Amino acid sequence: MSARPSLPSILALVATLLACVAVPARAAMFALPADGDLIGEYAEVRATHDDTLIDIARSQGLGYEEVVNANPGVDPWLPGEGTLVRLPLRRVLPDAPREGIVVNLPEHRLYYFPPAKAGEARVVVTYPVSVGKMDWATPLGLTKIEKKIKDPAWYPPESVRMEHAARGDILPKMIPAGPDNPMGLYAMRLAIPGGAYLIHGTNKPAGVGMQVTHGCMRLYPEHIEELFKMVAVDTPVRLVNQPHKVGWSDGHLYVEVHPPLEATDSSVVAPDRTALARLVANAVRVRPAGPVTWERAEGAFEQKQGIPVAVADSIAAGAEAH
Repeated sequence: MSARPSLPSILALVATLLACVAVPARAAMFALPADGDLIGEYAEVRATHDDTLIDIARSQGLGYEEVVNANPGVDPWLPGEGTLVRLPLRRVLPDAPREGIVVNLPEHRLYYFPPAKAGEARVVVTYPVSVGKMDWATPLGLTKIEKKIKDPAWYPPESVRMEHAARGDILPKMIPAGPDNPMGLYAMRLAIPGGAYLIHGTNKPAGVGMQVTHGCMRLYPEHIEELFKMVAVDTPVRLVNQPHKVGWSDGHLYVEVHPPLEATDSSVVAPDRTALARLVANAVRVRPAGPVTWERAEGAFEQKQGIPVAVADSIAAGAEAH
């Protein structure tokens, strides 16, 4: 099995390429299920000779980590001509109200539920995001979009300037709008007291879909432009930590497991099998189901590939099958 490259090598090797090349991304809008919890469809693609997993991720509207997690054993830099790459485009919706913006931090993914329009079916729009790294965790909880800013200037906090200075990278007190601005061309400030937390673009899209920021959430340039135009000031934003997700679709119960966030706070308890088992038990208590295939749930927990796995059928679905 190929070892994952270090984050510095990832950013150094591909940031320039991805910043300069426009990559068409797969559509990010899905019909919101009226009675279910899954969106998207399973898909896969054959790598070409020149592909990397980062190339494939961006072209499919995915982030780096979710593509790597879904393809264990595949070399991220040289998948190889004809290698089958799994695309984690099917997913369980987070356990949260389906309104405004929901960001599931360990999934590195943002969901936007636009307001319902008269006579039209509801939809959900979803994008990969980068989130706060260990010492700069993105806070959890309910907030809202406080302000929208086009062509933002960046005023790096003193703590960030000190961190960069320790690496020999001296940041100015202000970086004006433009191609060298780490915030990209669009930013939306969150109403979180005590810090400047934003949803914004980036001039280094190679880091999208990783736990690498100072608490903000970064999107690909093409995605933040779309989202910026759709979202209004005062839109609610929920920031959640759900490495385990459980949901129903077409009579089947699915579990989806992602690696937990890295954290330096020893009080943060890592998710475990008991947490996943409790979610499954609660789901079959609400909707009567046949026997749970716990081996599949255990496999999903061990592999943490971020791909929904069916672990039970509803009683109604079982009766229809016979």
